[in-house]
Amino acid sequence: MTVTPIGRRFLLGPSGDPRWSRPALWAVLVAAFVLYTWALSGNANEYYAAAVRSGTESWKALFFGALDAGSFITVDKPPLALWVMGLSARIFGFGTWSMLLPQALAGVAAVALVFSAVRRAMERPAASRGTGPRTFPEAGTRTVNGTVARAHAAALVAAVVMTLTPITVAINRDNNPDPILVLLLTLAAWFCLESLLTGRLRALLWCALFVGLAFNAKMLQAYLVVPAFAVAYLFCARHPLGRRLAHLVAAGVVMAVSSAWWMVAVDLWPADSRPYVGGSTDNSVRDLVIGYNGLGRIFGQGGGPGGGGGASFGGESGAGRLFNDTMAGQISWLLPFCALALVLALLLPRLGRGPASVPGGAWLVWGGWLVVHVVVFSFSSGTFHPYYTTAMTPAVAAVTGMGGVLMWQLYRRSRAWAWALPLGVAVTGGWSFAVLRRTPEFVPWLAWAVLAATALAAAGLLLARLRTDVAVRIATAALVATVFAALAGPAAYAVTPLQSQVNGANPTAGPVTGRMGSGPGGQMRPAQAGLPPMGDERPGALGRPPGQDRRSFPMGGGPGRRVSDALVSYLTANQGKATWLVAVSSAQEASSIILSTGEPVIAMGGFTGGDPAMTVDRLKKLVASGSLRYVLPGAGRGGPGRGNTEVTAWVQANCKAVDGQDGLYDCSAG
Repeated sequence: MTVTPIGRRFLLGPSGDPRWSRPALWAVLVAAFVLYTWALSGNANEYYAAAVRSGTESWKALFFGALDAGSFITVDKPPLALWVMGLSARIFGFGTWSMLLPQALAGVAAVALVFSAVRRAMERPAASRGTGPRTFPEAGTRTVNGTVARAHAAALVAAVVMTLTPITVAINRDNNPDPILVLLLTLAAWFCLESLLTGRLRALLWCALFVGLAFNAKMLQAYLVVPAFAVAYLFCARHPLGRRLAHLVAAGVVMAVSSAWWMVAVDLWPADSRPYVGGSTDNSVRDLVIGYNGLGRIFGQGGGPGGGGGASFGGESGAGRLFNDTMAGQISWLLPFCALALVLALLLPRLGRGPASVPGGAWLVWGGWLVVHVVVFSFSSGTFHPYYTTAMTPAVAAVTGMGGVLMWQLYRRSRAWAWALPLGVAVTGGWSFAVLRRTPEFVPWLAWAVLAATALAAAGLLLARLRTDVAVRIATAALVATVFAALAGPAAYAVTPLQSQVNGANPTAGPVTGRMGSGPGGQMRPAQAGLPPMGDERPGALGRPPGQDRRSFPMGGGPGRRVSDALVSYLTANQGKATWLVAVSSAQEASSIILSTGEPVIAMGGFTGGDPAMTVDRLKKLVASGSLRYVLPGAGRGGPGRGNTEVTAWVQANCKAVDGQDGLYDCSAG
């Protein structure tokens, strides 16, 4: 079988690339695909799974991101990620693979984009200031020189880090919107760097467009990259200052339009003909953006429907949050190395060919992305889940790749700065050892192996500087030990989600102990919360139905009792012509029923049980029109509306309790 030149280029890369680069990239992408798809099962986060299934039944529900096909209430996020999964489920039928495969593919695509972005920024010549067109040598005529080889090495390191970051593996196997968010932000970074490489406004506008689309995946979290992009363009673009400012204004307009179009459409839609906006206090997306999914996440929920803060998922806010017992194994492995790399890049701008060069722009893009996220995630006092930090992964990966090459150059060329690489190896391996020793029962030998590899790598690098006769062999062995010391810990954590279903509402990787934490260090043992031990696998422990392990138990959406199979069977048999099968207090009960029956179910209080979506007047209208017959108040935390005693009182006063069905009321017989 012959391979065409195009096929050969696709498989092996352009003739000017190092021969090892493209095959190595393919190997990393295959590994990423395996990590993100191996043994996928279940519905992941049932809250979003129910919305995806509802979207297969109703185009209206899909557009609004409604939890139920009857479109009573939306999920508490914009629907772009649901659209991706929902369209897949419409084409292939609703199921685990049709829902989760797009998420995994988004993760693989993000790995490839990080590789491309790092390689292009480090490999191609910087765009000089001016207005004339620039030309580049043809790929076929380019020889493999040191700059090209270093660029590919940095890109490959970045791709490997991106693939093996534990929290990213966990979230790419889930149906939360974060994989789509990360893909879109990585695309935005790629185009931002492209605008610096080519000087073209069009690339910057594409960057702004993808940031706006990311906003429609997870709202204001998408904007955390904007300061880095804006500063990089302002200081490193090739154009005069006035034109750079004008370009940034144009990009801001594009970002605003691509961000706000769905929000404006929903808020202008007549409220009585669309679902209630879940998570809002006044049935508007604007309130959701500013409150529950905006400032509430940073400063605490305040009076929003979600109630208080959510620090229990990621530990106490503060400078050490990302390094506490809950978070350290998810994202922090390479943060000390990244900090050292950023300090070196700041102190040695000439190694990036000047502050206005594209390598300098790359440091601003990726370094700024990382710094802003670290600050916001560390000090936010609102709801914070460990998986939010997957948005840091592209920046961690890129800074690690570029920083590794920078330290290697310093090691080889500068006596004054040769210590940087051994120091980077020491702090990275030392921190990895510390993280692994926090759970000594998890692969007990690994921490000591990492410590030994760290010592050998650091000693080897120092010895290679002294023994020039065998320097190459010693340095090569030291680099192998360095890779093991840096990546063995995160790799061990990264494979754990493959062994069982992840907790769909709070996906994490690594050993289970300590990841439900609250209080100092994010640590909360189940006994402290009044829960059965983590090892208790009895049916019903922690509210689990038989067959669900501790990872798959949903932890969000009002984890009250699950509706029994007998009650669901009764509702299905007696639904009649009603649009909704039943109205329950929160999304947790509603989601499980929607997934088991495919019928619309009303979540009166939304995700938390606290949304003021259901009122007595609205309930009366639904009952009078025959759209709703059964109501199950008080099944979750605090009943409908989480204390909406008016709705509960009206149901109890005007509806008939169904004999033998605990807590169920028939409002058609009231």
